[in-house]
Amino acid sequence: MANIAERTQRILLDYFHKQGSSGTGGQLDPLNIGAAFLDLTARMMANPAKLMEAQASLWQSYMELWQTTARRMMGEQAQPLIQPERGDRRFKDREWQENPVFDFLKQSYLLTSRWLLDTVNSVEGLDDKTSKKIDFYTRQFVDAMAPSNFAATNPEVLRATVESGGENLIKGLDNLLEDLESGKGRLRIKMTDMDAFKLGENIAVSPGKVIYQNELMQLIQYTPTTQKVLKRPLLIGPPWINKFYILDLREKNSFIKWAVSQGITVFVVSWVNPDEKLAEKTFEDYMFEGPLAAIDAIEKATGEKEINA
Repeated sequence: MANIAERTQRILLDYFHKQGSSGTGGQLDPLNIGAAFLDLTARMMANPAKLMEAQASLWQSYMELWQTTARRMMGEQAQPLIQPERGDRRFKDREWQENPVFDFLKQSYLLTSRWLLDTVNSVEGLDDKTSKKIDFYTRQFVDAMAPSNFAATNPEVLRATVESGGENLIKGLDNLLEDLESGKGRLRIKMTDMDAFKLGENIAVSPGKVIYQNELMQLIQYTPTTQKVLKRPLLIGPPWINKFYILDLREKNSFIKWAVSQGITVFVVSWVNPDEKLAEKTFEDYMFEGPLAAIDAIEKATGEKEINA
């Protein structure tokens, strides 16, 4: 805990220092969300009767929920007022159904969410763009407020906390701080264990070399492992997310290693990670400087005009 507290203080001080020196701290609403919700509020207040009706409906739902919860607390059977949508995995734990307290939290959240979305979507007079923006951000807010997202109201988290003596919370906070550190004060969530892969062992195991490059890509040719090779080479063009190494993780499941062991001359495109210098590049540029440029480079390297791709 002392280690986490020290790291937290250091990261936050560094973050606020950078925000102050960059002058970006004042830009609190770059997407102009506030203006959209101000417009919404003004139109809601223009029809107070409808707003009062919606509020009364919410309170009526709350009263009914209190009654059904009280009956369950006394051992009676009571049908839920509202159920999660099919496939909603947030409430899959049995406690959300069997425990009256967690069932109350779940239904209260679902009732409030439905009321909030129905209320903002029923406001008249908003233009289409503003209406879509309000609906989108309201849904983000509603999802963020789910009781499953908070340790104190999530039965799975509470159970894990008791079983681990709180170690799960410490580990989670430590992961959060690591993500903040890697993002230099901004949350940069890791999608994988950065220490899990070692070049040449369980990622990019097949030897090769870059034989051509331009602004948009490098072309890798893999070393053949047979005395003779087939006449027609193979070109692999990965999606632009550029995880070409998925085809070459480990020897036992490397497609590239298998292909060269069959006597195929293999070439793979490795896309550049674009920045502002490539902002003007179009789909046409990617076609000419990607697969078409690769085909020309393969012809120069092998003398072959035809490829498998």
